[in-house]
Amino acid sequence: MRTPDVDGAGAASTPREPRLAPSQDPAERIHDKRWWTLAVLCLSLVLTVAGNASLNVALPDIQARLGAEPSALQWIVDVYALVFAGLLLPAGALADRFGRKTALQGGLVIFMLAALVVSTLGSETWHLVAARAVMGFGAAFIMPGTLSILTNVFHDATERRRAIAIWAGFAGLGGALGTVVSGFLLEHYSWTSTFIVNVPIAGLALVAGLWLVPNSSDPHDAKMDPPGVVLAIAGLGSLLYAIIEAPHRGWLSPETLGVGGVAALVVAAFVWWELRTDHPMLDVRLFRDRTFAIGSSTITLQFMAMFGLYFTLAQYLQLSRGYSALETALIALPVGIFGMIGAPISARLVAVHGPRRVVGSGLIVSGSGLLLLALTASPTAPLPVLILGFSLVGLGNGQTTAPSTTLIMNSVPRSRSGVGSAVNDLSRELGGALGIAVLGSVLASIYRHDVGTRLGDISTEAFVRAESSITGAFEAAGLVREAGDPALADRIADQARAAFSTAFGRTMLMGACVMAINSAIVWRFQGRHRSATAPTQPLPMDPEAAGEARDG
Repeated sequence: MRTPDVDGAGAASTPREPRLAPSQDPAERIHDKRWWTLAVLCLSLVLTVAGNASLNVALPDIQARLGAEPSALQWIVDVYALVFAGLLLPAGALADRFGRKTALQGGLVIFMLAALVVSTLGSETWHLVAARAVMGFGAAFIMPGTLSILTNVFHDATERRRAIAIWAGFAGLGGALGTVVSGFLLEHYSWTSTFIVNVPIAGLALVAGLWLVPNSSDPHDAKMDPPGVVLAIAGLGSLLYAIIEAPHRGWLSPETLGVGGVAALVVAAFVWWELRTDHPMLDVRLFRDRTFAIGSSTITLQFMAMFGLYFTLAQYLQLSRGYSALETALIALPVGIFGMIGAPISARLVAVHGPRRVVGSGLIVSGSGLLLLALTASPTAPLPVLILGFSLVGLGNGQTTAPSTTLIMNSVPRSRSGVGSAVNDLSRELGGALGIAVLGSVLASIYRHDVGTRLGDISTEAFVRAESSITGAFEAAGLVREAGDPALADRIADQARAAFSTAFGRTMLMGACVMAINSAIVWRFQGRHRSATAPTQPLPMDPEAAGEARDG
């Protein structure tokens, strides 16, 4: 039997209670898991980017299996952008008010369920249109949620630059991976496989996020602005609709001018209201900050050129050069790979040289890649030259996107990081819509003019088909071949490929000019000594986040 301990005075001492290890502070737990959190955020980001990019590869199979009209195919693509862009600002505001993780997880559930339903039950074109609209709704909460959570997790300026650079790299890589995976799936399965593949990815991000992503909100600073929400949805939705429909209806048609005029009035009303309300959803005075304004304009013009490339690239490689969907995706993969390389490098370069030099030179690198594609565009251009051009575009894109995004996010209070992230994503969407509409129209116009000069002596019926599009030219060649004139059929097809290559080259030249103008704006107006550093601001944390951090 053990005798009780005796102190120096000879009295029996009281048995000591076991000492408990102090519980770790919730903020420390969040800090320790920050890189795992970033991994989940990047996975969620890749899901939305890849899921959207993969659809372009699947459109021919959708048209063949469902008998979809070209206008219906256009709506399958465009409805996603309309819903996504229209809801970005309200979704960011709701995330700031009620919880950024809550918004992200809810968006993942919506995105996953829509992909699951359409891949298993979709049998009509309108099913895909409806599903894409719902997926755009979910993505509006996912994409800005990833960046706003990142901003609230990474407090150190250097680490935040690195984290945003990695985020931007995965944003670029996601599109390239989406086309490669879809190209592989379509060689073995139907279009439904490009939707069902999103389900396990979303499920993994959802489950991992339950443990690895903290929640944060700012209910006191992020007040709701119902009139602003309505005006933002109506204004941005009508603006995107006018831009998307302009190439088909005509830029000066009554429909385009009417919808565009309505969009201008609603956006003006939105600005008027936001300047006068006590709790604006988006404080438009932020655009007086040169850093915020230049960051937004840089991304808009950059993605105008990039989406113009993405929109025309698949057509050029498949129709003019004869590559399969999978081969096209693999050839274009350097855009994503070198974007992933350029993004982390940009974080280190900004720390030494500042964002002005890094962004300005990155735009020049991307523009030089587009210029190389423009000067060498032909049905027989050497493949290594194409890959070099794509590599330069990707490297410059990665070098530019991350610092520009950092400039935007560092210009808004951390309590409004959801809205700041939404502005960043909205800049991408507006630029992308403009790129597809403007550069797509330029491509079609140049093709029609060039093929007309090459094939002006053929029959009227064949000429009309050939002038409409390159696929129409191939149809005309097939009809002429069936009529017993293979030489003329070969000539029509060859001249159509040459005309489309010429149109692609001149379109890329216009994209290079956009990049050059963008670079000149950065060099001229971006502050010479302003660095992309994070403001020092304490992290607001809601009770749920603290509980999650304690529970691990």
